[in-house]
Amino acid sequence: MGNDEKTKCDVVIAGAGGAGLMAALALSESDLRVKVYEKMNVAGGSTRFPEGMFGAESTLQKKRNVRVTRDEAFKAIMDYSHWKANASLVRAFVDKSAATIDWLEQMGVEFTEPSSFWPGAPRTWHLFKGRGAAVIKVLLSRAVEKGVAIQYQTAVKQLRRQDDGPVTGVLVEDQEGRQTAVSARAVIIATGGYANDPELIKKYTGLDLRGNLFPLGNFEKYGEGLRMAWAVGAAKEGLGVLNFSSGGPVGPGLKPAGHIVAAVRQPELWINQQGLRFCDEAIVHNSIYCGNAMARQKGGFVFRIFDDQARHYFVEKGVDVGVGMFVPPGTRLTGFDDELKEALAKKNRNIMVAGTIEDLALKMEVTPAVFKKTVEVYNRFCEKGYDEAFAKDRLYLRPVQRPPFYAFKCFGDFCGTNGGIKINEKTEVLDHADQVIPGLYAVGNDAGGLYGDSYDMIAAGAACGFALVSGWLAGENVIGYFLN
Repeated sequence: MGNDEKTKCDVVIAGAGGAGLMAALALSESDLRVKVYEKMNVAGGSTRFPEGMFGAESTLQKKRNVRVTRDEAFKAIMDYSHWKANASLVRAFVDKSAATIDWLEQMGVEFTEPSSFWPGAPRTWHLFKGRGAAVIKVLLSRAVEKGVAIQYQTAVKQLRRQDDGPVTGVLVEDQEGRQTAVSARAVIIATGGYANDPELIKKYTGLDLRGNLFPLGNFEKYGEGLRMAWAVGAAKEGLGVLNFSSGGPVGPGLKPAGHIVAAVRQPELWINQQGLRFCDEAIVHNSIYCGNAMARQKGGFVFRIFDDQARHYFVEKGVDVGVGMFVPPGTRLTGFDDELKEALAKKNRNIMVAGTIEDLALKMEVTPAVFKKTVEVYNRFCEKGYDEAFAKDRLYLRPVQRPPFYAFKCFGDFCGTNGGIKINEKTEVLDHADQVIPGLYAVGNDAGGLYGDSYDMIAAGAACGFALVSGWLAGENVIGYFLN
């Protein structure tokens, strides 16, 4: 085992992302000895990347006359999940969200406004000034001020538990492979999920990581926290839930939030590899609906099609659907032509341009006759102003008829996995008999129960919000555990 030296503390936190840091700060209000272990050489995890977090009844909302009550938010989340979500956990999350936002603002986190993810959706998405990286900067500064000790490039590898009793500590390993046994009476798992683990992704989603599914803003997330908890008897919950983005092409010459990415996220004509339409393309407003529909298609990829008239619309009038707030709705895609030229020069095989529908079909390796028929039927719908197949809003019915024609082979992408370890509303980990494993807690993307079978974009900012809120809840509840 290498170095078998034992160290002692009261609480170990596995992971220094947003959830882990919030737990550490909550615990810093007590006299408990806390050790935070982070396997990366920086803190923050995936919380560095989000644009905002969920909240209901925040001071920011009240100042702007945004009315989203906790009751309304709770009911909307539960209805969305068809009551598959853990109602007590959802309630705890919703009820704590506003206080968490207010506390972050007091600590120095700057918010721009409460927004929504698509037109008419509830304005629960509290946008950060500087994205999540600015939040992490504030949390780290506060942690240093409070004397929180974070040991970087050291991973928690194993949980220790006394038979069927409480946890007794962990085994950690530094970057040189030295292992140390650390005794602790409570452990908080905040390792961020399994977004980079091909085996778990395949097992629980059926998709192939970096084959037809690509992670965004996730690094070194291999499900270690889940496996550690399962190994000491934790039950599983919520596996297979992905925080889908809207998908797009991959390959050389593409910018992460560039104008090509924005163009393919418009509700134009989408087809599968059989050359057939498969959805109301306006579901792109809700990236989870979009990801689910794409995942149903053979191969897990689709083609997004538009003509030169649509390209001209994007460039001269702007896009109808934004890429979050990176490319807001209404942005004119003045960089599209240059980006397209660069991608084609770099021989990106997922981007195709042709002068005829038949030639485009050949480049896509789709049966020309089937694709031509699909386009003809779609164009008739556009001419009539009514989509007889999927009832797409007539606002987005634009025909495909003026060359050149563009096709983009698009794959699923996602911002993280959600779930894995079953917890209760106190973030306490439960075993297979739904009994609490004393001293063991799970938070953020490691914890299951907040969703049904799909991530909830109606409660925009839920993943980031749950990371921060659940971390704070875990810290408070650990203090309560020691007092009992």
